[in-house]
Amino acid sequence: MAEHSELVAEMPTVARLSTPERLKHAQKRRAQQLKKWAQVEKETPGSERKRRRRKSNSHGKSVAFPASVRLLEAAARHDAEEVREFLRSGISPDLCNEDGLTALHQCCIDDAGEVVMALLEAGADVNAQDSELWTPLHAAATCGHLCLVRLLIQRGADLLAVNSDGNMPYDLCEDEATLDCIETAMAEQGITQEKIEEARGATERGMVQEIRQLVEAEADLDAPRGHGATLLHIAAANGYVEAAELLLEHRAGVGTRDEDGWEPLHAAACWGQVLLVELLVAHGADLDSKSGLDETPLDVCGDEDVRAKLLELKHKRAALLKSQEKHKSLLQRRTSSAGSRGKVVRRASVSERSSRYRREHQREAIVWHRQRRDSEDDDPPPAPPEPPNGSALPVLSAEFGVAGTGTQPPAPTLAALKRHRAATKSHRGPPNPTASGPGPPETGITDRPPLRLTAPAQEAPVGKHRCCQVM
Repeated sequence: MAEHSELVAEMPTVARLSTPERLKHAQKRRAQQLKKWAQVEKETPGSERKRRRRKSNSHGKSVAFPASVRLLEAAARHDAEEVREFLRSGISPDLCNEDGLTALHQCCIDDAGEVVMALLEAGADVNAQDSELWTPLHAAATCGHLCLVRLLIQRGADLLAVNSDGNMPYDLCEDEATLDCIETAMAEQGITQEKIEEARGATERGMVQEIRQLVEAEADLDAPRGHGATLLHIAAANGYVEAAELLLEHRAGVGTRDEDGWEPLHAAACWGQVLLVELLVAHGADLDSKSGLDETPLDVCGDEDVRAKLLELKHKRAALLKSQEKHKSLLQRRTSSAGSRGKVVRRASVSERSSRYRREHQREAIVWHRQRRDSEDDDPPPAPPEPPNGSALPVLSAEFGVAGTGTQPPAPTLAALKRHRAATKSHRGPPNPTASGPGPPETGITDRPPLRLTAPAQEAPVGKHRCCQVM
């Protein structure tokens, strides 16, 4: 038997072998181990063996193994006589270990035809399934054991049995002669492609029907099952797209975890289900979620195509998040700048409007001043009438500096202009309908034009004086 270091060193080589080659290599190593053990037993003196047996029984203690272990151990040693003895003693031929592996599974892997015959004669289930739904025909077809495949088919092995990976026995067979035997048997049984597809989808259809019943009963779709896995874990691991879509449509959690901390995306990545990986990520599955052992879906992925898809989705999500963040920051900047710009525009509008009013009133004052000057050139200015109610007009004259008073008029203001126009309108009487021509109305109040303002005088330029005789 090889040493531990030798076994570790050859692991990379074994990993590159095909499935049949790895099985043959394992069988060779097992044969070497049994041979080495038999040689050690043979070299041990009989007295030493008896002494060890007496020592082990000196305290009245002995080791007792379960019947399943004894049956599987005898089948692994290909001891047909001991297997028959166990079966005659009443041990069931369908006993299995914790992985659901029966003695018939083991013998189909090891090509132990005589033990297989003994088990079948004792009534062993030819379609027994292990924990991954492998039947003895799956094992024999994978290993390319033609004689055992024929024997199992004769005993009624199911040619359409589907394992947990969705594979039938002929899907796993790489030996040409064995594959031809299986396909011939399928043709003889009238198995068509439609029946094959129907058999492949039977498990998923049953799962879809169960999900619909749970939805109608308003049951919890995330209720943990075996090992804490939910229905979405199972659908993701098996590649059941229809079942997964139905679960996600009814809000099944993509972040639920089993006892190992795996999310459904871990299961889809581990078992190479590309469609389920894309579907789960589209519904918000976290590509960076970590299991109980700090493993991300990318860490547990062994399929190169699925690994490439995970990396692609991860880069796309990173780019999308970066784009959203950039858009968000740009929107914030636009909002803040729009608020400040609106204030500036409002301030500018008020300032511009005031300036426009000021310029219009200045132009109006200049026009009034020109009209007043033209009228003074033609006729002497009449005496200003006395206001009926006090000294409003003299105040206006003092305020605006009416022409002829000898005072320099200051620059008119908007408030003063409004007061002047209101006073002018209040002193203007109604027109005389009997007058035949222009003239003062009968009320005695002269209908004179509004008071004209003079434009602000420009200051004379400051004269230059000599200084130190430089100029």
